[in-house]
Amino acid sequence: MKLTRAGVAAERAAYLAAGYHLPAFDYETVKKNTYERPVWIHFGAGNIFRAFQANMVQNLLNAGVMDTGLIAAEGYDYEIIEKSNRPHDNLSILATLKADNTVEKTVVGSIMESLILDSSNEKEFSRLKEIFESPSLQMASFTITEKGYAVSDPKGNTLPAVLADFEKGPEKPDGYLGKVASLLYHRFSKDRLPIAMVSMDNCSHNGDKLQAAILAFADAWCERGLADKEFASYVRDPAKVSFPWSMIDKITPRPDAKVEAMLAHDGIEELDAVVTSKNTYIAPFVNAEECEYLVIEDAFPGSRPPLEQGGVIFTDRKTVDKVEKMKVCTCLNPLHTTLAIYGCLLGYTLISEEMKNPLLRKLVEIIGYREGLPVVINPGILDPKEFIDQVLNVRIPNPFMPDTPQRIATDTSQKLAIRFGETIKAYQKDPHLKVEDLKLIPLVFAGWLRYLMAVDDEGNAFPLSPDPLSEAAGAYVAEYQLDDAPKDLSKLDKLLSNEKIFGVNLVEIGMAELVKKYFSELSSGRGAVKAVLEKYVR
Repeated sequence: MKLTRAGVAAERAAYLAAGYHLPAFDYETVKKNTYERPVWIHFGAGNIFRAFQANMVQNLLNAGVMDTGLIAAEGYDYEIIEKSNRPHDNLSILATLKADNTVEKTVVGSIMESLILDSSNEKEFSRLKEIFESPSLQMASFTITEKGYAVSDPKGNTLPAVLADFEKGPEKPDGYLGKVASLLYHRFSKDRLPIAMVSMDNCSHNGDKLQAAILAFADAWCERGLADKEFASYVRDPAKVSFPWSMIDKITPRPDAKVEAMLAHDGIEELDAVVTSKNTYIAPFVNAEECEYLVIEDAFPGSRPPLEQGGVIFTDRKTVDKVEKMKVCTCLNPLHTTLAIYGCLLGYTLISEEMKNPLLRKLVEIIGYREGLPVVINPGILDPKEFIDQVLNVRIPNPFMPDTPQRIATDTSQKLAIRFGETIKAYQKDPHLKVEDLKLIPLVFAGWLRYLMAVDDEGNAFPLSPDPLSEAAGAYVAEYQLDDAPKDLSKLDKLLSNEKIFGVNLVEIGMAELVKKYFSELSSGRGAVKAVLEKYVR
């Protein structure tokens, strides 16, 4: 069975017999509608988009709630479109891995068009301009990772590539956000049409990050006389262009070989993953958990798709902020990061397997319930205690989710400030709580220092996951050995005082000494990591 439009049509009975859910809408009609009056374009044609947004739209198409599909665009790795989307006619398979050991298999066909965001490709960029000049377009959404919004380096200097696009103007920028800003400028030139620019990336205040990047381009082009001076005002006018905040949550690991084997056993052909020249790993299928949340600030200058009928929660900005903090600062992300660090140190290759270790399970339970939950503000639309219960009892332990600590350990230096620093700040502000009562969050920080040594608890070297600060932060622990010899830990103070990494100055608040004490014990020899957990997790 081939995963193409013709293949699914020809083998429909075989697909159904193998237990696949198939698109139940009139494809040609939806495709025509989407081409003539596009409503939603999404930038970042990766796994979570195919597992979440694309499947949600398919459900709405099947139910007759929507009559236009999605347009996918990719502006970083064009091979995703060329080698994955188009060869399969924009179809993909979603394998929903449930905790009860069942797999729901769905052929997702809601993407009607996939495009390459390349300003030097006249055909592709012209089509994107057509979409952006359409009055029917209501939203452009994004899952391009937090790094995709960067216009400056950590010191505040404009990135060279961004500066080059500032000088080029909106005609042919090369960078991702420059190209998006160019399309937005084209929409501005067509009667200043309204649009919602919706970041759905898993980062704090994602709408602000997108807005800041687009404004940087608008201001630079206007200041240089390369764009109509009113463009900057258009981007700043929420009645014309909005940048809603959102919170997204759905664990979507890298496509797994076991899932591929299962699909191949069903008779699906040509499932091999593609590793692009930019090292993107993309397959014609995606595996994901069943649980999903998408909360969006209801700030749309025009109409919006009826996504609430697909499970999206629309609310105000304050509530989105509370939900995001609940998840990112306490109820999920800190627990994931904790398991990622200690999973790498203890040689685990599956997050779910870590939850079978009583010490690791107790570690995240204490961090979630005892240390984090007291400072969580209940957003009202989701209960924090119930959220953690589901995370720790259903989601993370799901043995059929092939998620790895190595994947989650990616960019840890960029995560600590939000995932743990915010809790520390909340303790500082609450007169009824004491920072010194936090005992296991410092153990996570110490675990990260130990992780940077790139040696596991058995003394075996392992590769660090990609992280922009691996080299710089790793230099602080480079001279330490895995032994119980006395260590001069004062050299760690400069790193531990870095508020950008930890969210707070750990030296100033008095937490650095405990972190250093833990680190000394964690690095005292083989088996020290396990011994430290046995000593302090109780």
